[in-house]
Amino acid sequence: MKDLVLIVDDEPGILTTLGQILADEGYEVASTPSGEEALRLYQKLRPVAVFLDVWLPDRDGLETLQALRAMDPDAAIIMMSGHGQATTAVRSIKLGAHDYLEKPLSLGRVVDTLRSALEVRSGSAGSLLDPSPASEPARVFSPPPLLPIVRSTQVPQRTIRSAFVIYGLGLHSGSRTGLVLQALPPDSGIHFVTLPAGVQIPAHLTSVGDTEYATTLRGGGEEIRTIEHLLATLHAAGITNLLVKVHGEIPVLDGSALEFCQRIEEIGIEDQGVPRREVVIDKPYELPLKGDKRMRIEPSDCLEVTYHLRYPPPIGEQLYSFRLTGFDAFQAQIAPARTFGFLRDLPMIKELGLGSGGRLDNFILVGEDNVVNTTLRFPDEFVRHKILDIIGDLYLLGYPLRGRVSAAFTGHRDNVALQRLLVAASV
Repeated sequence: MKDLVLIVDDEPGILTTLGQILADEGYEVASTPSGEEALRLYQKLRPVAVFLDVWLPDRDGLETLQALRAMDPDAAIIMMSGHGQATTAVRSIKLGAHDYLEKPLSLGRVVDTLRSALEVRSGSAGSLLDPSPASEPARVFSPPPLLPIVRSTQVPQRTIRSAFVIYGLGLHSGSRTGLVLQALPPDSGIHFVTLPAGVQIPAHLTSVGDTEYATTLRGGGEEIRTIEHLLATLHAAGITNLLVKVHGEIPVLDGSALEFCQRIEEIGIEDQGVPRREVVIDKPYELPLKGDKRMRIEPSDCLEVTYHLRYPPPIGEQLYSFRLTGFDAFQAQIAPARTFGFLRDLPMIKELGLGSGGRLDNFILVGEDNVVNTTLRFPDEFVRHKILDIIGDLYLLGYPLRGRVSAAFTGHRDNVALQRLLVAASV
């Protein structure tokens, strides 16, 4: 007898298309556009899983989710929406949904998510985004490699007070993605674990796989994309020990690091009572770059970044200097600055298979004469975002950095190259 899956959606096209996908995979399908009818069908048919739309004509999808979970605490429910918001996704997971899919639906994602939900229901796998540390298998978390320019300080190592989940859209993959942040003990470092494969990848220079439009880490045949905004937040907050479980790409959220900062503040940061190590720049180092490009680092009493940017109007020439005197300074001056892209580059970005998750509310789109889709948060938001990327990328040394960075017209590749120069020069 075939397993039965219930689809609840008020769009006839979704009922037909999703029903056909599931039928092709060997499932029987029941469907309804009504939340009330869904409760009756679930009670009568007891399907193995439910695909449930957030927006229904007669009953809120999240209310329906709660009612189904009250009826059957083990119900495997996958939420869907064409109006995806991170807050809705997070609330869905907290209310007991297994996962959250954004329309238009991907055939591969539908099938993988259903299989994962059924594994969890049968007890053969834990929830992929279960924030409970108890769900994490035994792993070894080694600290980052030491360099001669790494120094012990009086500042304590830090982690987060409790685990939490963040959902959103991947800027370059275009897929709904999520991550769990969990505390790690002192002298662990920051580590990523890919979902669902469970491949562990340290947040370190040795894991860098690509720097085209974003920084990507690779290991064990898996990759984690767009890590720089999250790492910038951790760098600024002084969080040195953390486990990040993630579906392929870090959520872009609104294109900045602001929500990462807010969520970490809500959860709280915990001092771990063990002195942290820092990379302390001992002399000037400069990348050998061509033309007007420049990147140099020299000694300083804290992390400082000065960036010089020049694009045709409407951006023009911008110069900004930032001193990381504390997490508050980062949140006020740098974290709100969003990623940006140019209308003229969209065909090339698409050809490279990137930017599929770019929406009008998660990055700044620059046209020939003006910003197309939003109001700038700062007149010089573009150069501030470049500094955000540098702070994030430079945390791939594995330790907070103390030094003054001066850069002009550089990108992710140069940020990584500067770190490789430091490693090579200090060995």
